[in-house]
Amino acid sequence: MVVEVPRWSNAKMEIATKDPLNPIKQDVKKGKLRYVANLFPYKGYIWNYGAIPQTWEDPGHSDKHTGCCGDNDPIDVCEIGSKVCARGEIIRVKVLGILAMIDEGETDWKVIAINVDDPDAANYNDINDVKRLKPGYLEATVDWFRRYKVPDGKPENEFAFNAEFKDKDFAVDIIKSTHDYWKALVTKKTDGKGISCMNTTVSESPFKCDPDAAKAIVDAVCKSPL
Repeated sequence: MVVEVPRWSNAKMEIATKDPLNPIKQDVKKGKLRYVANLFPYKGYIWNYGAIPQTWEDPGHSDKHTGCCGDNDPIDVCEIGSKVCARGEIIRVKVLGILAMIDEGETDWKVIAINVDDPDAANYNDINDVKRLKPGYLEATVDWFRRYKVPDGKPENEFAFNAEFKDKDFAVDIIKSTHDYWKALVTKKTDGKGISCMNTTVSESPFKCDPDAAKAIVDAVCKSPL
């Protein structure tokens, strides 16, 4: 996974899918940088939050489990290990389960995972291990996702499956399906409607660019005034 938001922090950072090379940027709404509120009794995000690269929740596909279309983003991950990761860090994770959130009528899957390098990773192999070893954590996760937009004047989020977490096998199937949607996107079999698919590694993608061209984009952004 790519870590977008370290645990306990509040800045709403995310992969900017419409920018060339998809950098991590702070979300902006009505000209203001976005932060999530501290929902009592939590401080910021309660996991290392990020996304699995090379996945896409297709807004043109109605999910058979939720009846809602995808949210047009990579699939989200909540990493539950003990280390507070750094923004932009890329870590290998063990998938444990998944939660089906419905965000303003869109499917927004939340994968539950643990860093493979976590000291306790060997003890976690499925969602029931999280229930057993971290009592209350999954309930807190549902509570957080249900209420985190309320301070901004929005209604509570809803969930499929009565807010029950599905197991590892179910989660892996969902991830594989979002990878297939991404493959269709990056090979131009699906219209991304503004998503930048520029990349340096996908040989069959018409959006593949020369590494020097990618470096020039990065260098230009780094030199631009804040």
